[in-house]
Formats: sequence, structure tokens, C-alpha cells
Amino acid sequence: MRGFLVKDKAFYREFFWLTAMMALQNLLSYSVNLADNMMLGQYDETSLAASSIVNQIQYLLQMTSVNGLGSGGVILIAQYWGKGDHESVRRVIALTMKFALGTGVLFCAICVAAPEAVVGLLTTDQAVAAEAARYLRVIGVTYLVFPLQASLVLCLRGVGVTRLGPVVSLVSLALNIIGNWLLIYGNCGAPELGIEGAAWASLAARVVEVSVVLVFAVRNSTLPLKLSSFLAPDACFLKDFLRVSLPVVGEGVTFGVANIFQIAILGRLTQPVIAANSIAVTMHQIVTVFGFGTANSSSVMIGRAIGSGRMDVLKSYARTMQLLYVGIGLATCAVLFLSIDFVLGFYAIGDETRMLAAEMMRILCFTVVCSCYQYPCMCGIIAGGGNTMFAFVMDVVFTLGVAIIGAALSAFMFGWPPLVTFALLKSDQVLKCIPNAIVVNRFRWARDLTRG
Repeated sequence: MRGFLVKDKAFYREFFWLTAMMALQNLLSYSVNLADNMMLGQYDETSLAASSIVNQIQYLLQMTSVNGLGSGGVILIAQYWGKGDHESVRRVIALTMKFALGTGVLFCAICVAAPEAVVGLLTTDQAVAAEAARYLRVIGVTYLVFPLQASLVLCLRGVGVTRLGPVVSLVSLALNIIGNWLLIYGNCGAPELGIEGAAWASLAARVVEVSVVLVFAVRNSTLPLKLSSFLAPDACFLKDFLRVSLPVVGEGVTFGVANIFQIAILGRLTQPVIAANSIAVTMHQIVTVFGFGTANSSSVMIGRAIGSGRMDVLKSYARTMQLLYVGIGLATCAVLFLSIDFVLGFYAIGDETRMLAAEMMRILCFTVVCSCYQYPCMCGIIAGGGNTMFAFVMDVVFTLGVAIIGAALSAFMFGWPPLVTFALLKSDQVLKCIPNAIVVNRFRWARDLTRG
């Protein structure tokens, strides 16, 4: 275990099991949006473009509440679980859920009360904006419950509960597809609601999700949650939670805002560009679930090792994980490249949209290798080791400071082609690799965050 690379088979079993469960959950969760995307793509191109715009709002919510608050909570939970302090784990979970619920209330209130104003920030196409507002007025209600269940599932993964997320997401996906089939197209006597029907189907699926997760959290045998943990004073844990989570929330918000800027930049071009970007980005989210899932598994394993006092294994863990990231990135690139024609065959789109989507996906074939390396280094090893500020700095500097500004100049000042603008939007994924490789291999990121 103290060699250059890990030779213990248990390490690889745990790494790939945790990654697979996270990947499967994310795949099923993204598939809910993909189902809306594909089924609305069969309905009409305007609805497809509108749903892609609104999905970026949910992405911002996910990056804030789940990847931000949830991931920050998991960093503490993994260390306390490694230390064997179960009551502290419950208290951290309770704090995470309180903040996630608060975030959901805020997003829901804004999006349901003023959907036209929200989508007006993202596109100037009146037809797309009108459909997006119809969709957001209903789908915004899901923002109330989604952060709660998603954050709780993520926290429970930190204590070894890995199957809950995929099971719940599978049920949600099935309900969403059935609801879409009924309400988008008006099958079996149901009203034909188009994009609004997709929103109602998603709302029903999300309500079932949160109900199942809350019942499981109270009744599971691994770590049943107690009401007393939610009512106990939070002063000490609140300070630790905010110190660890706020940079992660900042990183999530920065990344989510960057995606909204991306939609805002492309949304001011043409409808084929908007639709093509929707297809390419949705497919990118699907194929990268395994690569991005390694960030969560790495964070949990690094955190448990620190919490249990096994500092001697961290260097071999980090080196081995980096090699795994590169291998997974190359495999992801191959899958994405080989699936381009197959995926585009599902969409009823024009020739221009099809061509743009194919070229965008080819650009992503290159950047995905870098994404699968730098993201888990930054949000898995470094953040899991206790340094949560690094990822925030990287996103501010490279995502906002380089990619977004460069793409805005390309689109609005220089008038470069949409594909050049798209490539600039993804340039941060390549640039982040260098500082991540340096910081990870200096091994100064390990910090014990638990209290005695």
C-alpha cells in the first residue's frame, strides 16, 4: 500500500463500485432530461430549444445544492465516518438538507413567480422564450424537492449507502417517460400539452423520488436519521460546514453560471445553434457520467482514509487515481465519437442543426479526455482531502476569466463562426489540466477536518 501505485485489489473494487453507482445514478438522472429532450425533439424544434434553455437553470441548481452543498457535506461525512463518529455524521447530513431545502425554495420562488423574466436573460428568440416560460412555470416547482432528495442521496453515499440513488432514479425515469408519452403527444385520451406536458411529467417523477428517499433515510439500517439530529444546536458544525462547503458552493455556482452564460451567448445566435448545443451537451453529460463519477468516489475514499488516520496511503491513492482518470477519459472519448451518427438519428432536425451538432460533439471528443482528468483531480482528490478552495479559484480564473470572456468576444465582437465560439467555451477544460496536475502531485492538500 505504500508503493508508488496501489496494489490492493480492495482499493480497485471500492473505487469502481462507488464510481459505477454514482455514474449509474447520474446517467439515470440525466436521462430524465434526455427523455424530455428527445421526446420534445420529436415534437418540434422550438420545444427542444426551449427545454435546453430551462435545463441550464436546473443545472445551476444542481451545481449549487448537490455538487455544492451536497459535495461539501460529503467531504465532512466521509472523514467522520472513517473516524467512526456516527452522531456527527447525522448532524452534518441534517445541516446539508437544511441548506439544500433553502436553496430549492429560493429557486422555486423566482422561477415560478417570474418565468418570462428568467428565460428572457437567456434568449432573445421570442418563440423559444414563450415555450421556455411555459415549461419553467411548472418545472420550477420541482426545484423545491429535487435538491432535498439529491443532496440526501449523495450524503448517504458517504456512509456506504450506494444502491439507493440508482433505484430511485430508475423509478423516476420510468415515470417521466410514461408521463411524457401521455402528456406531450396526448396519447390514451390525455390532453396534448407539448412542452408543458413534459414539465408535469417531470414534476410527478420528482415528487415520487423525494418521497421514497425520505422514507428510506429514516428506516435504513446503515445510518437511520433521527429527528433529534435536525433539532440539535448546530453552532460548531455550522462553522465547519460553511468553511468546507462555501468554497464548493462557490465552485458549483461559478460553473453553473458559466453554463448559463454559455446558453446566453449561443442563445443570441440562431435557433439551429441553440438546438445543436442542446443535443451535444446532453450527450456529453450522458457519456461523462463515469468519468465525473470518479470525483465522488475519490472524495469519499480520500476522506475516509484521512478520517481513519491512514495518511500513509494518500500518495499511492492519488497516483493510482490519476492513471485511472486518464484511461476512463480515453474510453469516454471513443464512446462519444462512435455514437455521433447513432444519436443524431433519433432527432427530427434540419440539416444545419444536424451538422452543427455533429461538429460540436467532435470538439467534445477532445475536451472530454481533459475533463475526465482535471475534474476528479480538483473535486475528488484535492477537495476530498480538505482543500475545497482550489476548485473555486480554478473555475473563476479559467471558466469565467478565460472561456466565457473568450467566447463572448468571439460571438459578439469578432463574429467568428459558432463552432469557434463553442470551442472557446470548452477551452477551460483543457487549461485546468496543468495546475491540477501540479497541485495534486505536490500532496499538500490533505487536511483532517474533524473535531475531537
